[in-house]
Amino acid sequence: MLLSLPLPAISLAEEPTGPALGNPAPPPQQPRAAWQAITLNADDQPAFPRPPTGWDTAREGIPHGKLELIEYDSTTVGTRRKMNVYTPPGYSADAKSTIKLPVLYLLHGIGGDATEWSRFAQPNVLLDNLLADRKAVPMIIVMPNGRAQKDDRPTGDVFQHAPAFTVFEQDLLNDIIPTIEKRYHTRTDQPHRAIAGLSMGGGQALNIGLGHPDKFAWIGGFSSAPNTKKSADLLPDPSAAKQLKLLWLSCGNRDGLFHISQNVHARLKQYQVPHVWHVTDHAHDAEEWKQALYHFLQQLTFPFPAE
Repeated sequence: MLLSLPLPAISLAEEPTGPALGNPAPPPQQPRAAWQAITLNADDQPAFPRPPTGWDTAREGIPHGKLELIEYDSTTVGTRRKMNVYTPPGYSADAKSTIKLPVLYLLHGIGGDATEWSRFAQPNVLLDNLLADRKAVPMIIVMPNGRAQKDDRPTGDVFQHAPAFTVFEQDLLNDIIPTIEKRYHTRTDQPHRAIAGLSMGGGQALNIGLGHPDKFAWIGGFSSAPNTKKSADLLPDPSAAKQLKLLWLSCGNRDGLFHISQNVHARLKQYQVPHVWHVTDHAHDAEEWKQALYHFLQQLTFPFPAE
């Protein structure tokens, strides 16, 4: 894992010193006012190599986990909602099972829903392969709908649903997590709970995770969107953030929203908060998020045994 080293305090008012990359095309489904010309700094570099051949291909001859779309009662929204849940190979729903697993809550983008991650990235395939290669530990992955309202379909003007993305925090903490911990054999403590997401979901993951460091020990933002709190407000307690097991930021250097992750990275350096900063040559695209998840899963070295 490549962690940013503690650096002297910097001024966030300083302009980036690297080469300007010009005006990028606006990321899909993002307001034009949010995207900016990209300027790179010296440390805006990859932390990991490209994934190996076959990393995202479903393989025969290895154990496979289970992916299921379940429903739960949301007291926050006042209706039944859906979420996608992956359980790893060997998971037993038997009430007598003593194996309790860690959980990753994986959040979608502004135009997605509970099935978005499974449609384009197939986290079940990624983790099945990593488990077979002994590059990751068994975990449950929960993919909820981050649009916490009664009609949570990604239709029409997706930006009109912005208030529902904020309400999602309460749905996650008060309804989703309790449902998962009641229905599945999970560890229920902070060291065994992770949260990550792409774009809008990346902003949610950073906002919720850093706002509740007592709930999540592993936090990841992939190409985080404008819903990310301003960097000055994102760290209510820098000392608590320093105790996290993992704080991950990644983004493509051709992404018009690059400045959002870049500013968070700068703020974390200012407060000397250890974190991963992974910059690739992608834009605001599915390949970026799939590769980010592939690397992120390998960093989730949850404490075991899980019994």
